[in-house]
Amino acid sequence: MPNHSFTLNGETVDVDAPDDLPLLWALRDKLGVTGPKYGCGINVCKACTSLLGDEAINPCSVPVSAVEGQEVTTIEGLADGDVLHPVQEAWLEQDVAQCGYCQPGQIMAAVALLRRTSTPTDEDIRAIENVCRCGTYFRIRKAIESAAAKMA
Repeated sequence: MPNHSFTLNGETVDVDAPDDLPLLWALRDKLGVTGPKYGCGINVCKACTSLLGDEAINPCSVPVSAVEGQEVTTIEGLADGDVLHPVQEAWLEQDVAQCGYCQPGQIMAAVALLRRTSTPTDEDIRAIENVCRCGTYFRIRKAIESAAAKMA
């Protein structure tokens, strides 16, 4: 079985897996990283959103071979020790989560957005396509705006 090496949350990891194994299963089943959630498995709900470099990706639709030698960040790698990322702080301050299932993906999508632009517009925020079945979109918007202000 091929070996795939990449950086995960700041550490180099090696995974023996078929080239076409979705990254989500390499993360969850082979590396024990469960922050990226399995939702739809077809890149629609985006519960598994993680970062490849600074870009949001959906590991359910990215083969593990595609991240060879690159940097992958999941929700587990966002905080700096006990210090939360400003987006995580804003999520808590705005009391965003209800069931919480989609929240790691929502947070990672927000981080990717704020890395692209420090002053996101309403249109930028609406362009995030992550699905929240609890309907917390208003609080997600407030948290992104709050995090942007903190990071400015």
